[in-house]
Parts: sequence; C-alpha cells; structure tokens
Amino acid sequence: MPRIEIVLSQIRDNARMLSELYGQKGISLMGVSKAVLGEPSIIEAMIQGGVRFIADSRIENIQKMKNAGISTQFVLLRTPLSQAESVVKIVDISLNTEIETLKKLSYYAKVHNKNHQVIIMVELGDLREGILPCDLVQFIRETLTLSHIKIVGIGCNLACYGGVKPDSKNMEELSQLVERIEKEFQISLEIISGGNSANYEWYKSTEDVGKINNIRLGESILLGCETVSRKAIPGLHTRAFQLVAEVIESKKKPSLPFGEICQDAFGNVPSFQDRGIRQRAIIALGRQDILVSGLKCDRKLEILGSSSDHIILDSNNQNLQVGDEVNFNLDYGSLLAAMTSPFIRKQFIQKISDKIK
Repeated sequence: MPRIEIVLSQIRDNARMLSELYGQKGISLMGVSKAVLGEPSIIEAMIQGGVRFIADSRIENIQKMKNAGISTQFVLLRTPLSQAESVVKIVDISLNTEIETLKKLSYYAKVHNKNHQVIIMVELGDLREGILPCDLVQFIRETLTLSHIKIVGIGCNLACYGGVKPDSKNMEELSQLVERIEKEFQISLEIISGGNSANYEWYKSTEDVGKINNIRLGESILLGCETVSRKAIPGLHTRAFQLVAEVIESKKKPSLPFGEICQDAFGNVPSFQDRGIRQRAIIALGRQDILVSGLKCDRKLEILGSSSDHIILDSNNQNLQVGDEVNFNLDYGSLLAAMTSPFIRKQFIQKISDKIK
C-alpha cells in the first residue's frame, strides 16, 4: 500500500518558528487543519508549537479533533446554512458573509442557550468569500441586532481563488475598515485575521501591521513555504510529508505507443515524443489517490503520465526493480489528496529515526 510518512517533530518546529516570527509583531496563528483532515497527531504538534486556534472548513474534521481530546478554540472557515445547528454545538467561532446564515446561527444559539462567536469576512479583491467594503457597515448593523451572535473579529482572504497577493494597500484597507467599524458601533474587535500563508512577504516587508493580529496558516506550517511564489521560508522544514509508493513493474519499452491513438481514460488525446527504447517503471499510485501534477521526486525520475491506479515513470537513469520504493515531495494539492485518500496509509514519525505506526 502507498503511504505518507509524516514527521511530527518537523511540523511542531515549523509551528513554533512561525509563532515566534509572527508574534514579534503581535500576530497570533490559526493553524489550518483541512489539508490533513484534522488528523489529531498533526494538530497536537501544531498546538505544541504555539498555534492558538485551529481552523478547518469541515465540521466533521473539527468533531474528529474534539473526539480525540484536542483542547483549543476551533474556528470553522466555511459555514453552510444547513449545518447551522451543528456549527453552534461544535464550533467556537465561525467565519460568515451571509445574514441569513447568521440569523439561523442566532436561532440555534438561543435554542442551546449559547452565544455564538463570528468573524465577518470582507472582500478585498480575491473574489472568494467576503462582503464588499461598501456594504460592511450595514452588514455589521444587521448582525448586531441578532441576540445570540457576538462579533469577535473581521477577516479577509487573499491569494486563494483570484491569486491576489496581500500587500500594503489591501492590508491597510482592512485596518481602516476595522477602525471605522469599531468607532461607528463602539465595539472592540478581538481578532483581525489578515490572511493566510500568502501573507509572509507582506509581513516581512512591512514595519507596521496596523490592526492585523491574526493569520491563518496551513501550507507554511505543513510544507514550510509561503504561497505567493511557493518559496521555502528560511529555517522551516519542507519535507515533513513524504509520499512513498512501490514499483510494481520495471521494463524496457518503446517511448511511442503503437496502434491508432484515441482518447485516454480521462477523455484526452495524448501526444508522445519518440525517445527510443527506455527503462520504464510503474508505481502503485494513481489519480484516484493523488494529484499527480503536484509530485516531485528527488531521484532522476520523470513522470510520463498516469491513469486511475498507475503512475508511469521514465527510470532510465535508475536501476529500479519490482518491490523498490520511490519517494515523492508533495505540493499542497497533492498533500490534500493524499491525506484524503483511504488507499494511502498514514505513518507518523516523531523524529526522522523514530518511525511509529
């Protein structure tokens, strides 16, 4: 079975170094757990590293973490109207952009004799979730009429859908919006969540972070990089996750298929370059398990293509044999797919030399 090896000490180190880095300017961290399906061992490593909140987009993941005994403040990054009662019962804070959802949350909070905390998300150009700045005052005014809802913060999301990078302009706009809301409504907002792993360059270049006191980090903690250009952050581990798969065939074959070419299994008409006879290997891993485009091998191997269950490698420079194992680094998309796949075993390692099941 393919497996993903997870070095928990490296995740803990990354969380600690990032907590210290952002903490120098008064910014706390939300550790985003969705890419690892709320895996309790990984989340515990984040918390040990100094992460103050754990944020996830799936309420099922949050429930799993709570069932495992994880004790922290849980933040839901996505709030479906149909899950409003579960949100109130399970989650401490949720991110919101729709007044109808807030009304339903308030209703169920009253039913369960609770006050539900919310962060209102504002749209600053990336065009995923968020209220347009011109509509924010009215939205806050309506939200404040809801008896069992407490606004604890304002946030924004960048560099996810539209690829808009956090910079001094949009970060300053967020701070100005916060100042306006606090002054107009005479409230104090505890959490100003300025973005995600894409905020690293802005943070390093700015002298004044303004009102921003929180960042939501997934990829930086897990893979040790920022997400504007995917550069490694100095001092962080970039190989806390390694995907390992078995060679199930190794043969010399032509580089050009023979016969009439039609569509492949995914509806594409493939094209090939004639490179003569090559040593090729097949590993027991495919598109049902992984985002193949996000894999990178340390060895001099080239991924030629993939089907549902197989990845075909050009292994001409390596003497791969059936039963050999091939290691891959993963990008965020591949990590997400690998952790979601039930066909990839998760093996937790406390330290490099200390493998455990």
